[in-house]
Amino acid sequence: MPKVQKKKPTKKTTRRKPKKNLVIVESPSKAKTIEKYLGSRYKVMASLGHIRDLPKSKMGVDVAADYEPHYISIRGKGDVIKELRKEAKKAQRVYLAADPDREGEAIAWHLSYILGLDPQDKNRVVFNEITKDAVKNSFKNPRAIDMNLVDAQQARRILDRLVGYSISPLLWAKIKKGLSAGRVQSIALNLIIKREQEIRSFEPEEYWTIDSQFQHGRTKFEASFYGLNGKKLKLNNNEETQKILKQLEPTKPFTITKVERKERKRFPALPFTTSTMQQVANNSLNFRTQKTMMVAQQLYEGINIGKGGVVGLITYMRTDSTRISGIAKHEAATFITDTYGAEYAAVKPRKGKLAEGAQDAHEAIRPSAVKRTPESLKNYLSKDQLKLYSLIWSRFVASQMTPAIVDTMSVNIEQNGVLYRARGSKMKFPGFTKVYAESKRKDNILPDLTEGDTVKLVQNQPNQHFTLPPARYSEATLIKTLEENGVGRPSTYAPTLSTIQKRYYVKLTARKFEPTELGEIVNEMIEKCFPDILNVDFTAQLEGQLDEIEEGKQEWVRVIDQFYRPFSKEVDAAGEQLAKVKIKDEPAGINCDICGAPLVVKLGRYGKFYACSRFPDCRNTKPITKEIGVECPQCHKGQILERKSKKNRVFYGCSRYPECDFVSWDKPVGRNCPKCSHYLVQKKLKRGLQVKCSHCDYAEELQK
Repeated sequence: MPKVQKKKPTKKTTRRKPKKNLVIVESPSKAKTIEKYLGSRYKVMASLGHIRDLPKSKMGVDVAADYEPHYISIRGKGDVIKELRKEAKKAQRVYLAADPDREGEAIAWHLSYILGLDPQDKNRVVFNEITKDAVKNSFKNPRAIDMNLVDAQQARRILDRLVGYSISPLLWAKIKKGLSAGRVQSIALNLIIKREQEIRSFEPEEYWTIDSQFQHGRTKFEASFYGLNGKKLKLNNNEETQKILKQLEPTKPFTITKVERKERKRFPALPFTTSTMQQVANNSLNFRTQKTMMVAQQLYEGINIGKGGVVGLITYMRTDSTRISGIAKHEAATFITDTYGAEYAAVKPRKGKLAEGAQDAHEAIRPSAVKRTPESLKNYLSKDQLKLYSLIWSRFVASQMTPAIVDTMSVNIEQNGVLYRARGSKMKFPGFTKVYAESKRKDNILPDLTEGDTVKLVQNQPNQHFTLPPARYSEATLIKTLEENGVGRPSTYAPTLSTIQKRYYVKLTARKFEPTELGEIVNEMIEKCFPDILNVDFTAQLEGQLDEIEEGKQEWVRVIDQFYRPFSKEVDAAGEQLAKVKIKDEPAGINCDICGAPLVVKLGRYGKFYACSRFPDCRNTKPITKEIGVECPQCHKGQILERKSKKNRVFYGCSRYPECDFVSWDKPVGRNCPKCSHYLVQKKLKRGLQVKCSHCDYAEELQK
């Protein structure tokens, strides 16, 4: 029989998986969004912000070697670096997609060093908005790392390190440990203290007004005293006011001597920059600056909007430009025409003048797609996200709309040389206010009056007033002042305000900054020894030089050297001249419950507290509390005390703690709910105070 030949087993050919491209961004949420847009050929990872920085334990800048920085890997980032290196080795190509600003460029440069990449290779991608089209288009045109941007960020970091690590040890030696100083934060603190000094030295001046009501036919309208014999006159006291009133004959008619009608245009505000967004969010939404930036970051990085998937809802939120792209303008014009009518779409929208020193690197903050109205997204956004998105969306849409037109009317009313003036206004065409009403404006319609008409005086009310001191800075007004003076940049405002509060140099009282004793001591020392640090013009000039480094017009080493040489001499002189400041401990009026020695009031990082006068032999400390006259609703034995958290926020707890763990952010009022018998608390609302149940929906009327 013929032999049957056995078939040789065929070798399995294993296909190698194609290598993926590695993309490195800053945050994990952004990584997830971008990976969905780019598809299976890309792996997107997050660096979690910076991976290298100057060491915390020492200056980290070699002044003798052209200010060479000594960067180290940030503690806790070891595993992240290890994973990035592992994936970079496997990847076909590595793209660095950190944020599109100086900080992002520096992060990309540090990543290229850690991963052994050539900074001159075209591996840097930037996008101003996280949408599918914007992200995909950015990968079509990668570029090399912009070393001018890196040098500008590096110069700022080194300058801040030289200032902070030179002045802070002086503060520790002369005042107390744990203090710090910085370029921008020192100016912010100085502005707050100068304003406080103005308030303290302010002497109120008396002045009077005469507010009146007139009647023409059946219509009554308001008017105010303006002047005498055709000239404006200020009333300084009651004597002057009574003299005017004696010239009048109240029962006789008053004559309309002048009627002026005008049409006034109100133009929309420009789209948001970082600082204007922070200011308006603070004023309108009561958002702290850090909260505004946190919520804006979430909107930028991407929100899941159902069928549309995860998408970035706004453009990059760190910008000082009001510029808008041509595509965004066209989309807005189409949306406005379709939704409100062609008469509401501006043919030539108002253009903003670029502020001195502004970068104009990015567009203004705007929605990535104008068709995504706040109403269409309300089911996908949190309460805070919806509030901020609505603000950004409406501000942008309004900026592309026609102005509002208001008819105004001014009327002069006279008798015996005494002149009153009434002003009225009526909206003729709403324009941009259809979308973005800057304030709740009401029409004030005057009767149809002509010159020669007579009107009857109904009421004449003289009122005494006193001039008020300048208001303390809020977060919004402080940011505005810093920006107007050219101090700091969009990315610096939030951390600056946070730092001066964390160091307890200032505290927020009724949303206004008030300096602490510690803040005034620190400011006095910096004012005395480092005048250039507090010189607004000098600091603004320095910011301008940093901008010139970014534009390639200045060398960063030269800029730092020009600053540091005279500054280092000031540091040496301050160390010799300054006497140690003794912060006096005030007696608390009570004794230590451990050793019986008197307690004193000490100033710590989080404010004042009680401590034993025998420290360090006795280390007893107690928080400063005050009773509010309410029995604890939980144990019915202790008293409710007003306390302060580490973040200086007031809360309420039982005096028997830790035996009784009752705690509440809201103030208990000492009564029980008539509906469910749980304790009632006092809630703060914009309109005032409300008493509300801690358990059910029972609420009492607002206290007027």
